[in-house]
Amino acid sequence: MFSRFFINRPIFATVLSLIIIIAGALSIKLLPIKEYPGVVPPQIQVQAIYPGADAKTLSTTVATTLEESINGVNDMTYMTSTASPSGILSLSVFFEVGTNVAQAKVDVNNRVQLALSKLPEEVRRQGISVKDRSPDMLKVIAFTSKNNVHNPLYISNYLTVNVMDDLKRIKGVGDAMIFGRQDYAIRIWIDPDKLAFYHLTTSDITNLVRSQNGQYAAGSVGAAPIQEVQPFTYSVTTRGRLKHVEEFENIIVRANADGSTLRLKDIAKIELGADAYDASGKFNSQPMMPVAIFLAPGANALAVSDEIDATLERLSNKFPDDLEYSLPYDATLFVRTSIDEVVKTLFEAIGFVIILIYLFLGNIRATIIPVLAIPVSIIGTFAGLYVAGFSINLLTLFGLILAIGLVVDDAIIVIENVERILRTKTVSVKEATTEAMQELTTPIIAIVLVLSAVFIPAALSGGFSGVMYQQFAMTIVIAVVISGIVALTLTPALCALFLKQHEPQAIWPIRKFNQFFDVLTRVFIGITRQTIKLWFFSLLLFGGLLYATYSIMEKTPSGLVPNEDKGLLMVLTYMMPATSLGESIKITDGIEKELLANPNVATTGVITGVDLVTFANKTDAAIMFAKLKPWDERKAPNQSSQALAGQFMMQFMQNKEAMIIPVNPPPIMGMSTTGGFEMWVQDRTGGDLHQLDAYIKKIVEKAGQDPRLMMVRTTLNTNVPQYYLTIDREKAKSMNVDVNAIFETMQSTFGKGYINDFNLYSRTFHVDIQSDSQFRKTKDDYKNIFVRSNSGEYIPVSELIDIKRVVDASIIQRFNMFNAAQVTGNPGRGYASSDAIQAIEEIANEILPEGYSISWAGTSFQEKKLESKGSNTTLYAVIFVFLILAALYESWSIPLAVIISIPFAIFGAALAVFLRHLEADIYFQVGLVTLVGLSAKNAILIVEFAMEKLRQGLSLKDATIEAALLRFRPIVMTSLAFIVGTLPLALSTGAGANSRHIIGTTVVGGMISATVIGVLFIPLFFYLVVYLKQRMSKSVQNNSDLK
Repeated sequence: MFSRFFINRPIFATVLSLIIIIAGALSIKLLPIKEYPGVVPPQIQVQAIYPGADAKTLSTTVATTLEESINGVNDMTYMTSTASPSGILSLSVFFEVGTNVAQAKVDVNNRVQLALSKLPEEVRRQGISVKDRSPDMLKVIAFTSKNNVHNPLYISNYLTVNVMDDLKRIKGVGDAMIFGRQDYAIRIWIDPDKLAFYHLTTSDITNLVRSQNGQYAAGSVGAAPIQEVQPFTYSVTTRGRLKHVEEFENIIVRANADGSTLRLKDIAKIELGADAYDASGKFNSQPMMPVAIFLAPGANALAVSDEIDATLERLSNKFPDDLEYSLPYDATLFVRTSIDEVVKTLFEAIGFVIILIYLFLGNIRATIIPVLAIPVSIIGTFAGLYVAGFSINLLTLFGLILAIGLVVDDAIIVIENVERILRTKTVSVKEATTEAMQELTTPIIAIVLVLSAVFIPAALSGGFSGVMYQQFAMTIVIAVVISGIVALTLTPALCALFLKQHEPQAIWPIRKFNQFFDVLTRVFIGITRQTIKLWFFSLLLFGGLLYATYSIMEKTPSGLVPNEDKGLLMVLTYMMPATSLGESIKITDGIEKELLANPNVATTGVITGVDLVTFANKTDAAIMFAKLKPWDERKAPNQSSQALAGQFMMQFMQNKEAMIIPVNPPPIMGMSTTGGFEMWVQDRTGGDLHQLDAYIKKIVEKAGQDPRLMMVRTTLNTNVPQYYLTIDREKAKSMNVDVNAIFETMQSTFGKGYINDFNLYSRTFHVDIQSDSQFRKTKDDYKNIFVRSNSGEYIPVSELIDIKRVVDASIIQRFNMFNAAQVTGNPGRGYASSDAIQAIEEIANEILPEGYSISWAGTSFQEKKLESKGSNTTLYAVIFVFLILAALYESWSIPLAVIISIPFAIFGAALAVFLRHLEADIYFQVGLVTLVGLSAKNAILIVEFAMEKLRQGLSLKDATIEAALLRFRPIVMTSLAFIVGTLPLALSTGAGANSRHIIGTTVVGGMISATVIGVLFIPLFFYLVVYLKQRMSKSVQNNSDLK
């Protein structure tokens, strides 16, 4: 016998356990720590810039070209693109969870290179970026000048030169970017009146600057090859790019015959300004320059955060006076707090389990033995996690909490059996231990195999749910395997050392508890006899339970993961269409003051000019972050982030200047922007955007009448006031004017024309040309712009164009190569995300005609995939348990007695979740898989002993009753150990409590049902299975499966 070796060599068994503990302790320091494992689908971001282009031009000339080339890249799931009025196209390509990000970036970049030749020249000159930045935003750092000594232009460029490179070099930082970045630029603000006076065009100025602001090679003197040997070789240098404003001002535009010169400063204002003025930031009502830090895939969030803090502290020692930094957003605060809460729950669970073990075993020495199994299994699990390449995250910690009740199970079973033999037989402790292990070695191995087999389908799953299952499943499997090793090595060795043949009488509370349990055992046996006697009625009750389980599951709303109070609110703000940036800043200033007036808000951060949903630059949109006070200062129900979002929503409904939508951050950062559902409506007919907008408005209007939905909104708005310019191409041809010259002139005056570059602070910045602000206020200013014909004539542009006011979309989005509208929203009060998805899908299908389709993105995409995968995983878990038991027992029938007991656990889990008004999300599915193994474990204990009694010659009924009697106490003891170990999860509070509630409620409810109801039916199922097999077999084959 395997365990006999360790019973005789307790030091060997102890050393083995110590090695496991040491390996686990060392691994803890090496494991990355994060909120979730790598469940966010990788995405590659492609960005193209077309200065001065409108959204429609970007979409038709750039987006379509890139999408056609990128579409179908390996492992791609879907792609979206957003063309903004600022001339920036953002294209995101999403991939399957688990895709190699580096390879995906290479694949996308190769496709982009193939499309370059088809793109406009201006786009190619600006360059196209392809980034694999993780969507997990780790921090937002606000840099401010307390006394307004430094303006945003200075702060932005100080950060670019002195801070950003250090932040990007930190190991684990995927990307660092400045929102509203204002890179230095030489801005040439031309005066169209003076250009007209001197008969100049913007093309003249552009070509002139390019010719005088260039980097040139002047060669060398005496360089080989040369006929005569020269003693020296000299490099020839010359002035290259201009560096200072004065140098640009003094560029000679024209030299007159009288010796006078016309210089650039005579016709334009030149300054060192910003390349872009399309966004503005504030922190607590002070101007700020925000820096967003994104985590690299697989990086340790907490370690990276600590390194960022240390880097900022080091760099701040050299900051200019009056430059400070703050953290309006820090994702690690929630991660640290929620992990601390889980660790606290872990120790609470250990405490409860120890108390329960002592209550059942009745003496300290016996209690110490299973308690020692906890650190060996729990700490040792970290070594397995390290080898598997996992991280310390909420899922692995949840797995450890559930494992606490499991890892003591085997030790409890061993101790209980040894003590039973000592009470009933006159043998030594070592002999009792040896006999107990002879009886239990097979059941323990069976339990370990079953609990491990339960999670094999989960561990082999792919995609989002597969990663979630794998982390949780492998944690429990590793812990269970280690606990099985401990039960076969350390536990019997300690039993032989610690237990006594005649233990002293237990204290009074323990004696009373044992008396109560004896009564409970007798009641249990009485009911068990009746269930076997009234087997038909019992089966009817079982059928009713199956129906009740199905009904409850149908009524329980589903979801992906629960929303959490992350200590932050995001406030989406939309002004009237086409509102200027300056006017939007005035409006957001007032909104920010209202946020700061709330006692639950600690700080605020505002970025005006950026739309959070599309991340496009829009002068009529803003992002606001309201950082809430710590969780321990917001314990009342009306102080949660969800409650505060509702309160702010009611408060801001009175605002007539903007639509203000406070939302919670998504439960998994990077998977969506604002949480809730995300649906895309595609126009596959190639129709007009106005037609698509009409259908979207009907969907949004009808969604507002459905109680299952709230805050339904869309990114498409074709009612944005704009001007439409038409060129009279025939007239331009007759006047010998190139159409390209007209557009270039327009771009360089009303838009921003890129000329070339200059160097400053060892960096390269742009030189841009544009009309001064007073010359581009109204459409009448087009009359002051001139273009030169090919014959040299100076012609007003107004004679060649026609401008009229129209309404159209300022932002154009596409989904999988079709024009599309993004529809987002949240579940109504009292409804789950599955209800919202079903409701908006029903409305869309009712309204949309043929040629239009809907698709899902973000969390909704993953939730739709999870709908069938969750139930399939549970089903496969049951199949694997059956196959393992069939192989172990060499029987196809006996495992049925175990499998039929599983529905009791599922019934209890579904009922508990339903009664607590929780969702059947990924945590519920994980809990069900766990319950499959736990309920099977209870059945195995009874079935194994019943088979043994049959082999000893007892009748089928007597063997069944005797096995139920012998195993009732250890079953209740191990089940209660698991329940009390998991109860802190179900009752926890603080950061991340919602996730703990769901998984805790699922397994506690399931185990209570499996223990209270299921144990009464397991003997019946074994009896019926064996009875039917005996009836169906020939007499010579009776009991063949049992011998």
